[in-house]
Amino acid sequence: MDRHLGLNFKIPTGSFSVNVFISTTISLTLIDRFLYSTWRKWIERMPQPLERIGLGHVLNVLSMVVSALVELKRLKIVRAHHLQDQAMAIVPISSLWLFPQLVLVGIGEAFHFLGQVGLYYQEFLMSLRCIATALISLVIDIAYYLCTTLIDLFHRVTKWLPDDINQGRLDNVYWTISVIGVINFGYYLACARYYKYQNVENNVEDDSITED
Repeated sequence: MDRHLGLNFKIPTGSFSVNVFISTTISLTLIDRFLYSTWRKWIERMPQPLERIGLGHVLNVLSMVVSALVELKRLKIVRAHHLQDQAMAIVPISSLWLFPQLVLVGIGEAFHFLGQVGLYYQEFLMSLRCIATALISLVIDIAYYLCTTLIDLFHRVTKWLPDDINQGRLDNVYWTISVIGVINFGYYLACARYYKYQNVENNVEDDSITED
């Protein structure tokens, strides 16, 4: 993809992932300062931690769908310009097309982070609350290992991820992850539906005190 912005500036490849962190940081501020207060005015209560985590799941799945659509567009341009056998060729499509899905991932991570921290601090015993942030890091680490395993499985079973992605089907990878995400979200909804908050009354009281 074309990483040029203007005539003289070229976006460094490694900087694309930074957009996720920037999006997460900005989203955390906006969610905490504006979205939650608006939510409270409309629904007269703060969103529960499981609702925040669920919204994060939805945004993550949506980011994979957007990624698949962008990759489909890129592959169409590759075929239109007959670049399938030119691994080093620059596909004439702006790399800015990658930004929407990265921003969605960042926003989803913000909801995940706030929801998980809120759930752990609300539901854990006082003596266990100090490990809340450690659990979040543990979940992220497990996800990285699962992602590596999944990519290795794609390499072994399919031809979607060759050395030259112009000859591959990266969009199918994204669609598969989207389906897995939908299944995971369905499982999450089932668990969340039957979960009973232990300290929801205390949480409501804290919200009312904060509002006063």
